[in-house]
Amino acid sequence: MRRRSLLIAVPAGLVTLAACGDDSGSSSDASDSASPQASATSAPPPKIVDGPLPAITEGTKFGEKPTVAKGSGEPSKDLAVKTVVAGGGKAVAENDFIAADYLGQIWQSAKVFDNSYDRKTPLIIQLAQGSIIDGWRYALTGKKTGSRVEFSVPPTWGYGEQGNEQAGIKGDDTLVFVVDVKDTFNARSSARGKKVPQDDAALPKVGTNTDGKAPSIEVPKADAPKKLVAEYVLEGDGAEVGAQDSVLVQYKGVLWDGGKEFDSTYARKQLTSFSLQQVVKGWAQGLTGKKVGSRVLIVIPPDLGYGDNPPEGSGIEKDSTLVFSVDILAKM
Repeated sequence: MRRRSLLIAVPAGLVTLAACGDDSGSSSDASDSASPQASATSAPPPKIVDGPLPAITEGTKFGEKPTVAKGSGEPSKDLAVKTVVAGGGKAVAENDFIAADYLGQIWQSAKVFDNSYDRKTPLIIQLAQGSIIDGWRYALTGKKTGSRVEFSVPPTWGYGEQGNEQAGIKGDDTLVFVVDVKDTFNARSSARGKKVPQDDAALPKVGTNTDGKAPSIEVPKADAPKKLVAEYVLEGDGAEVGAQDSVLVQYKGVLWDGGKEFDSTYARKQLTSFSLQQVVKGWAQGLTGKKVGSRVLIVIPPDLGYGDNPPEGSGIEKDSTLVFSVDILAKM
C-alpha cells in the first residue's frame, strides 16, 4: 500500500488525500465539463494508425483554438493519431502529469463537447490508468512538449458503451481531440526559479538543487517561530497561486525538533496534487500568493498545522512545528 500524504486537514486529523494522482485537485471548471478525466473500464492496448482524421480548418497553430471539420466516412476502429505540430521539448511518459490545452468533438456531428481554450486554463492531469480515458494515455505517451496532436478515440478507449450523457456522447460515438502539449511533470521535476538569499540564521536553510532530487533542509538549533513563515528559496516567474486554486507539487516535510523527515514526494517518487481548500491552514496560507515555478520554505506552527491531534502513525508529536520545502510545479 502506498504511503499516504500528510497534508490534508479534516476532522479528527484523519488523512485521506492520496499521495499522487488525486483527481480532486483538478480545476472545478474542467471537472464540471466533459474533460477526459473520467476513464471507462480499461481495455487492451489499441493499434495506433495514421488516420483517417478530419482537417483542422482554422486555428492551425500551436496554442490557437482549433476548428475541426466533421469526420468524413467511417472512423477507424483503431486509435488514429497524427502529430500536427512537432514540438522539441521533453518527451511525455506514461504516468507523467501533463499541462495541455485541448478541444474535443464528436466525429459524426463535429459537435464540440469540451475545450480548455475558452476557459483560458490548461488541463493538468496525470496520464495514468484510471485518471484519464485510455485514448489519451496511448495517443500522447512519447510525444514532446510543444507538440499539437490530433487523434480519434473509438468508444473502447473512450467512455465505453455507456458514453457520457452530460456531454451528449453516446456509447457508439468516436471522439476527435486536438491537444496542445504545453508541459510535462514527473518525479524528477523541480522548481527552476531564481535563487533568493537565505540570510535569516533563525530559519531553516533549504537546498537549491534543481535535479529532481530532494533538497536538504537544515533546521537551526533555535526556538521555532511562533508565527507562520513562508519564504522563497527559488522564486519562479509563473502565475500567483490563489487561495481557491489547486496545485501540483513536490515537497519534503521535516520536524523542527530534530529535523526528522516525516513525509516526502521524493521518497515516494510520485508528485501530488491538491486544492488549497483541502490542506492544513499553514500550507494554504503559505502557498497563497506564491508564484508557479518557485520553491518555498514553509514553517508551520502547531496552531496552523496538526496541533494536539496529529495523524496517527505519522511520526508527528503533538504540538509539533513542521518545516516544508515545496516546489510549486503548476497551478490547476
